[in-house]
Amino acid sequence: MKSVTVSIDVPQTPEQVYDFLDVMAHHERFTNHYLTNWRYSGPGRGIGSCATVTAALGGTQTDVAIEVVEAAPPRRIVERNVSAAGRRLAHGTYTIEPQRTGGSLVSFTYAWAHTPLADRLLAPVVRATIRRANRTVMRRLAAELAQHASAAGS
Repeated sequence: MKSVTVSIDVPQTPEQVYDFLDVMAHHERFTNHYLTNWRYSGPGRGIGSCATVTAALGGTQTDVAIEVVEAAPPRRIVERNVSAAGRRLAHGTYTIEPQRTGGSLVSFTYAWAHTPLADRLLAPVVRATIRRANRTVMRRLAAELAQHASAAGS
């Protein structure tokens, strides 16, 4: 299946964005509209940081194991996602690019490596559902970054 990428411009520097995204527990704050029941393991940040969540999308629920497998501060974080009893393997990649006018362009790409047959048969619907959910994620991330920057500045 083709990957899905969503992006948003934020006023924070790449270092500020990376520092926020590097903490696994922060992700709950901007994804909890469809990822719930967060359980954490491993280090709190960086490679090896893990969470198991319940994903509720498209009328179905499934547990997803998320692990940070790659980190390149302050530009990139890659997570491996395993769900559907191991039949679905995907990677979520955050890229953070500085903007000439200040701030950052934050992108998130969800790329499937292995998918169950049902996902492949319904690929346009699955991709649209993920795109819609992740657009909301980006808007919520921007709000959380603003709140985090404000709290750090006080």
